[in-house]
Parts: sequence; C-alpha cells; structure tokens
Amino acid sequence: MRISCFKPVEDKHARLLILGSMPGQASLAAHQYYAHPHNAFWPILSEILGVEKNAPYALKIQALKNAHIALWDVLQFCSREGSLDAHIRTSSEKANDFQRFFNAHPHIQQVFFNGSKAQNCFNRHVLRKWKGALLPCIRLPSTSPAHAGQSYAQKLEAWRKALGPALLK
Repeated sequence: MRISCFKPVEDKHARLLILGSMPGQASLAAHQYYAHPHNAFWPILSEILGVEKNAPYALKIQALKNAHIALWDVLQFCSREGSLDAHIRTSSEKANDFQRFFNAHPHIQQVFFNGSKAQNCFNRHVLRKWKGALLPCIRLPSTSPAHAGQSYAQKLEAWRKALGPALLK
C-alpha cells in the first residue's frame, strides 16, 4: 500500500526540526502526527514544553510552533503494509524536498531524528544529494511503541537532554 506523509508543522522562525520516517496507520487515519495512543512522542514533548499531555492536538501543534520546533517526516511517500518502519519497502521510498525546506527555513540550527529509520532514510536519500553546509543531526530513541528497548523514562531523559539545551538557545 502506498502512503504519503503529512505537510510539515512549520513556523517561519523554526530553529529545530524533528523528523520521523512515515506516519503509522493510526496517525494516517486521524490525520495527526503520532496519533497512536501508545506512542510516547506527545507525552515526551508535552513534558519538555510544559503542555498538558491531554491537551487537544491543535494546542500541542501550537506549542511546537511557539517553541520554534518544526515537525516533518523524511519520506514523502513509500509502500508499507501495517505501521512498522521495518515493513517499508526501500525501493518505494521517495524523500521530501529538504533543500527547499531548509531554504525556506533558514533559522533551523539542528535536526533530531525520531529513531534510526528516519536517520537512515535521511542519510540514504537526502545527504547523498546535499548541497551546502550540513546541520548538526542527532538520532533520538524512537517514541514508537514498537521500540521497546528503552523505557518511557529512558526515552524522556534522552529527548530532554537533547532538546533542552537546543530550546534555550
């Protein structure tokens, strides 16, 4: 099944960019980033940004924008059965236009990957063709419920440690 990503959550003053790979089935059905009820993304970002974790989606998106955080996915489209990144068919991957995105968002200073699949796709599809200086990039533990190798507390600590200093700049 061919699936497409969402438009980016963006702010013209964005300084940070968080990249996932591709929305899962629950997110696609809800038309919302990280909509699976067991995904740790919104609970983690809510704690870091000081937003009620049960706040409506629109308020969470606004909190990202207020913190000058952009949110997007590396892949524009791909073929995948189910929601697992491991089921994405590599031959079907098409990356978003990051040259255009970074040109339109000149204040972005750092990129954070939500898991290894996002980083691997970015490295494979974007860095190979990259023109210009590369921004600092950090891979964070995936917030997906399928990534059970770390506890919520460990994921929160890693995300807080990475994003905290970047938010203070």
